[in-house]
Amino acid sequence: MGVAAVPRTVWLLVAARAINRLGAFSLPFLTVLISDDFGASTTTAGLLSAAFGLATIPSRLAGGHLAARLGRRRTIVVGLTGCALAQLGIASAGSLAAVAFFAILLGLAFELYEPPSQGIIADTVPAAERVRAYGLLNAALAAGGTGAGLIAAGLGRYDLRWLFAVDAFTCLACALTLHLALPADRPRPTAAGNRPLDLPVHPWRDRALWAMFASGTGFALVAMQVVMALPLTLDRRGYEAADAGLLFTTSAVTVVVAQPVLRLRRLTALSAPVALALGYALLAAGLSGYAIARGLPAFLLATAVWSLGEVIILARAMSVVADLAPPGASDRYLAVYGISWGIATTAAPVTATQLLDHTGVTALWSATAAFALALAAVQLLVVKPLIGPGGGGDGTFRSTTVGTPATAEGLPRPQA
Repeated sequence: MGVAAVPRTVWLLVAARAINRLGAFSLPFLTVLISDDFGASTTTAGLLSAAFGLATIPSRLAGGHLAARLGRRRTIVVGLTGCALAQLGIASAGSLAAVAFFAILLGLAFELYEPPSQGIIADTVPAAERVRAYGLLNAALAAGGTGAGLIAAGLGRYDLRWLFAVDAFTCLACALTLHLALPADRPRPTAAGNRPLDLPVHPWRDRALWAMFASGTGFALVAMQVVMALPLTLDRRGYEAADAGLLFTTSAVTVVVAQPVLRLRRLTALSAPVALALGYALLAAGLSGYAIARGLPAFLLATAVWSLGEVIILARAMSVVADLAPPGASDRYLAVYGISWGIATTAAPVTATQLLDHTGVTALWSATAAFALALAAVQLLVVKPLIGPGGGGDGTFRSTTVGTPATAEGLPRPQA
């Protein structure tokens, strides 16, 4: 997909989200702010961070629902504005109770804009090009994240509250940009009497979506365990924990640089389950490298390998979920799929630290790599039979009764 083939709306969305991601550097410092400014224990700080993670689960589902009810542009603006208000609340909070309130409020607003953003790509990009379009979005977010770490390193030296204030500013700037740039929300289809026409959409009844959701939750858990356990791993191997920043930057650069891989003919010819299995195999290879790495160059190489797998997994998985959805329902399907990250954000701090404390560095990463290999097998043994012979990513969609073709209205078509 060349530059000219990307719709202008998608470019605007990607650019605005990259700017927003550039300012999204405050969350890793929430526990530090709670501990340092209010004297809370590490356990209390961890519980509040977990409460934020739990709040992102209903936030993601609400994003899909509001996109269908209010419209995508309105939902995106509401979500980003809510994030900004919550961030400003944290920056100005005078008590631990206030911080807790605004942290939960931030979680409730944090994922609202994801389903409509991903839904816009699903509906404006041809089905055959969705993998590359979602790859472009992921690359933009990775690029913004690279700059975010550098900004955080500078501002954080003065006052951690400034991180939340600047983050709020980027959310408001992104909200204003997208409000002005995105097409206006269209009125919902109506039936007789001007009552809204609600088409039956039941994502939770779709077994193919359940399979994608289960494996996606496994991937998100692995990804979040890397975030949580990598600094601790470096510390136990005799390096500075801060060197994890270098590895995360390597990952982000790999995601950006590796985007042309998604256009390789041999990769695009693979069905989605086979491509996903390949991605998980690369993920496992990189993580197993952490188990045996003894020098920083080895850690860097392992990071590049698993990040390449991530490039394939993220783009293909979102494309498959968008293809599974009936017309007009991509927001809700992507919302259901996306709550896997809320589950992983809540669970990973526990699983990563418990495995590390009770089994050690080598066993932690060996077990995580084995789990990634199991997810590769799941794509071939479970996902492939459910999403059909086309393997997903082909622009077809399935009804809520798996194996039954669906009409343009998302209703099962009687079999001949």
